[in-house]
Formats: sequence, C-alpha cells, structure tokens
Amino acid sequence: MTDAPFMIDPANAPASLCDASQAARGIMRLFARNDIWCCPEMPLRGGRRADLMGVDAKGHVIIVEIKVSRADLTGDSKWTDYLDHCDKFYWGIGSHLDAGILEGEAFLPERCGLIIADGYDAEILRPAPRHPLAPARRKVEVERLARTAMRRAAVACDPDCAPYGGEL
Repeated sequence: MTDAPFMIDPANAPASLCDASQAARGIMRLFARNDIWCCPEMPLRGGRRADLMGVDAKGHVIIVEIKVSRADLTGDSKWTDYLDHCDKFYWGIGSHLDAGILEGEAFLPERCGLIIADGYDAEILRPAPRHPLAPARRKVEVERLARTAMRRAAVACDPDCAPYGGEL
C-alpha cells in the first residue's frame, strides 16, 4: 500500500463523474426551483465568457464559474474578472471534486459562494454574499443578458435569424 493520493485516470473515469455541461444542467435546475433564470456561456465585455449568468427575482445578477477538474480550478487566474459583472458570484464544482480547496484565501471564500453539482441536481454549500453592482452597471448587465436570451430564443425558433445581430 502506498501513501500516494488517489488519482482518477480520465480515460477510465467512472460514469458518476460529471462534465461541465452536466454540472451546468444541475445548477440550472437548482436555480429554476429558486426563481433564478440564467443563460449558459454568456459573453461579457472584455472578452470573457461566464459559464452561467442569470438574474434572481430581486434583480441581482449572478455568475457561476463551473469547474470539474482540479487542474482547471487551480489553473484559472482570470476568474476574478467576473466579479465586476455580478452582485453574487458562485463556484460551481462537480460532485466528485474536493470542495476544501475553495476554502483557500486565493479563492476568496468571503466573496464567493459554492455550489456542488452533478448532471441531475445541485446544492448550495456556501451562499454567495451580495456585493451590489452600481445601479447603472446592473442595468447594463441585465439588458445585455436579456438581449442575449431573446436572441437565442429567436434563433431557436427561426435559425434563419442567426446571421443578424450577433452575440452581444
């Protein structure tokens, strides 16, 4: 027996491991039950793209950054850019990951909530504290989110609309 940490070979990973799209599905189900509606892969100003961005019933803008591998989680140095675009920020992680790493100072646990997810559902382990956007900034973010959602809905109904407008 060795003292080496248990490592999962992705090629032989059990089916219970979830990928980012499955985690997003679980989080969106959790949010829907709580009257939070979001868009996946939401483009932000500055070239970033939020994994999930939504608005709750009180008009608070929420962003979730989803991570399903430890390497992706520890290698992401740009996630703090998302904080300027939301009132609440969550880490969303696959249920197979150890959430303990997100208690480290580098992950700003006093600023960021934590959601654990799989392909079926999700649970908030740590609520995200609210850090209010300036009203003008919130208005811009909500309008961009609404226009993106409406464009996606229109293109889903009529793919011939796709060439018009583009992602915001």
